[in-house]
Amino acid sequence: MNLALFQNENILSQSDERIRVCLKNRQHEHIVKIQKLGPGREIQIGLLNGNMGRGLIVEQDQDSTTIEVSLSSEPPAANPIKLILALPRPLMLKRVLQSAVSMGVKEIHLIHSNKVEKSYWQSPQISDEEIFQQALLGLEQGVDTVLPKISKHLRFRPFVEDQLPELIENHKAYVAHPSANAKSAKACQQDCYLAVGPEGGFTDYEVEKFEQAGMQTLSLGPRILRVETAVPVLLAKLAN
Repeated sequence: MNLALFQNENILSQSDERIRVCLKNRQHEHIVKIQKLGPGREIQIGLLNGNMGRGLIVEQDQDSTTIEVSLSSEPPAANPIKLILALPRPLMLKRVLQSAVSMGVKEIHLIHSNKVEKSYWQSPQISDEEIFQQALLGLEQGVDTVLPKISKHLRFRPFVEDQLPELIENHKAYVAHPSANAKSAKACQQDCYLAVGPEGGFTDYEVEKFEQAGMQTLSLGPRILRVETAVPVLLAKLAN
C-alpha cells in the first residue's frame, strides 16, 4: 500500500486546511503490521477520486488509525491506453485488474469471447464490489486516486458490432494477436484502445470482427505470454 486511500465515509471532521479521517480493517492492519507506523508518523494518503497529500497519524488503537490529512497534490495523469479484455479466469482477473489500474488505465471493458468459460461470469470475483476492491488495490499500488470506469459485456457480437465502432471512432485501436500481418507493438503516443484475448487468444472469427470494426492486429512477437504478463507488457510498450 504505497498510498492510503480514504473515502467520504472515513471522514471524522473537516476544516479549510485539515481533514481528520479514520481507517479500519485492511488498511489499518497494513499500516500497523506491514508499514509499522504509529502516532507521530507520516503517511502518504489520498481522497478517492480527489487529491493526494501527507497525513499525520494522531491516534491508533486495536481497531483503527486516525490521521490528520492535508491534500495538496493532484493525481497523476491517466494512461492513454483504454483496455478491452476478454474475461480471464477469476483469480487471474484480480491480478490483471490490479496491474492495469496501477499503470493508470482509466477505462476497462471486460468482454466475452469463444474461449471464455461462461461460468466465469457467475463467479463472486466478477461482482461489482469485488472489482471495486481490486481497483482500490491497484490505485494504492500505483499512487493514484482516480477510479477507472470498468464495464462488463456478456455477449461478444453485440459489443463488437454495436458498441465498439463508436468507442474507437477517431482513436487508434489494436487487437493483440500474433499473425503474419500484425504490426509490432510500439508507442502510439496518443489515446488508443487495446483488445487482449483470453488464454489461447481470440478466434480467427473474433479477430475478423475486430478488424471489421476498425482495429488493427498487434503482435509482441512469436512468444505466447499469459494474459497477466501480456497486459502490462503491452501497456508499457504502447504508452511509452
